[in-house]
Amino acid sequence: MTDPRPAPSPYASRVPVHEQRLDGFGTVRILPLDPAADAAVVHGWVSEERAAFWGMNGLTRDQVAEVYAHMDTLDTHHAFLVVKDGEPAALLQTYDPAADRVSECYPAEPGDVGVHLLLAPTGTGGARPGWTAALSGALMTYVLLGLDRTRILVDPDVGNDKAIARFLRLGFTAGPAVVLPEIDLPDVYLPEKKAQLAFLRREVAFAG
Repeated sequence: MTDPRPAPSPYASRVPVHEQRLDGFGTVRILPLDPAADAAVVHGWVSEERAAFWGMNGLTRDQVAEVYAHMDTLDTHHAFLVVKDGEPAALLQTYDPAADRVSECYPAEPGDVGVHLLLAPTGTGGARPGWTAALSGALMTYVLLGLDRTRILVDPDVGNDKAIARFLRLGFTAGPAVVLPEIDLPDVYLPEKKAQLAFLRREVAFAG
């Protein structure tokens, strides 16, 4: 006889750094990224044309795993898989701007935290109105309150109009457009990047 119960989520046993119920959408859990176990999911996302600005198009699954395995050795940069009701929903990265090339391009403040966010592809049912804002609210709760930071910095590519517009809708204030310098080290290579900086202060994110 076939067991009618759904198979348990492969993420159910993993301990989240943050868990939050979003009215009308379900429960979001932020899990520390497992470079090996999560490589297939992340590779699928970053290989899509829509993720070209993420800078990982063309990498193999093993190369993606290596990138995040290296990040896992750092105290200043962290990656997380965000799941909603057991299904992957986003890739979140946080970092200390003082330990990143962006520090050469703006006056950092104590309490700053850098964020990179890649949303999962839209499912067959299409995007649900309000989902991105609700998810972003949960992520900001973790980053600003859970990590006790006072300002989020994002640095989307200047040509990524969709991401820039999304951040501005969420309450971010546009900063300067800058050129992030090339990084060429044995463990990491990052090409020069023209970025649009934007900032969100904790008191703005949680006003009222």
